[in-house]
Amino acid sequence: MATVFIQRHQKKKGISYNVQFRNPITGKKKHYKTFHKKREANQAANDLRAMLDLGKIPAPRQTRISPLTFAEVGESLIKEWDRRLQRSDIKPKTHYEYCSRLRVVNRTFGKKILCAIRRKAIDNYITDVAHEFTNVTANRGLSIIKKVFKHGLKIRAVANDVSEEMSFLSEKDHVRNRFLLPTQLDKLIEATQSNRGKFYMPSIIYLGAEHGASKQEVLSLEWSDIDFGFQGVGLIKFLRTKNNKERTEFLMPRTKKALLDWKAHLQWKRHQIKVVEIKSDKVVCHIDGTPIKNFNNAWWASLKAAGIKDFHFHDLRHTFCSNLIMSGGNLKDAKEMIGHSDISMTDRYSHLTNDHKFNNQRRLASYYASATKI
Repeated sequence: MATVFIQRHQKKKGISYNVQFRNPITGKKKHYKTFHKKREANQAANDLRAMLDLGKIPAPRQTRISPLTFAEVGESLIKEWDRRLQRSDIKPKTHYEYCSRLRVVNRTFGKKILCAIRRKAIDNYITDVAHEFTNVTANRGLSIIKKVFKHGLKIRAVANDVSEEMSFLSEKDHVRNRFLLPTQLDKLIEATQSNRGKFYMPSIIYLGAEHGASKQEVLSLEWSDIDFGFQGVGLIKFLRTKNNKERTEFLMPRTKKALLDWKAHLQWKRHQIKVVEIKSDKVVCHIDGTPIKNFNNAWWASLKAAGIKDFHFHDLRHTFCSNLIMSGGNLKDAKEMIGHSDISMTDRYSHLTNDHKFNNQRRLASYYASATKI
């Protein structure tokens, strides 16, 4: 016998009865019709059961779709999150994380019509994010995409949810702790001189390894964010749009030199080819000031020349934190300087604090040994 059931819903306008059935072919639960009287719902359920027993399946309802963009559906979803926050259904931290992740996904899908987005496009996006960052970051993005599509169904911006059956990536080995030791970093810097990015890549790598800058922070950095003369050392300001956090640090010597070398090259080249109009103040840019959107080719070429495998640009942030701790800093120092919002994000480096303790014990053992000989 066919599986047909009635769900009773209490709403402000009164009680409604949803007649649903399980598709005998796919096994999925489907909505049939909604009634305001239980007697009518029971009659419809009996008719539907008889129809299914005869091997007939109700034709799907034709739903009028509103051609809303991913960003527009996202804005509607944010309003729902705002209401849930006011009712204390979600915590402020959860609300903030949802909105932050949605802003990130909007960079890729925001301007696209939701009903025109295909599963393949989502698959490609998740694969790219996992490759550049981690499976965890990719899964967070997929979670937001699923929420947007689910809300899109609710407000009739899409007829079917192409993300519904997409599986999350395995997070068993998600935590990346790859980092470069000082000698490896030197080797990578040297390798940049073998490709077309030899003028700007050293400054980009030093920004990641000596200041923990993310790719977004590097690409959005402007010359006005840098004060090379501050107290004879220099000052640099970063803004991370992911969590809307701003941090200011003294310039590290090698970073300062690399940035000054790159700036001098830009000025010389602009003078050589007589560039009249500079199109932006971006640090990472073409000769005419047009922002460079990505530096993947130069990055991977440098890694290959240096013989470094399985290393992402984001791992330079791990390089910064790891070497900071191994040079004597603690987890709190790393959290504040890298711009983490929660100390739990910095806990992945706790094992390095043990290495630091070991170095202290080794120095103590050496001290005892030398004192014994006296």
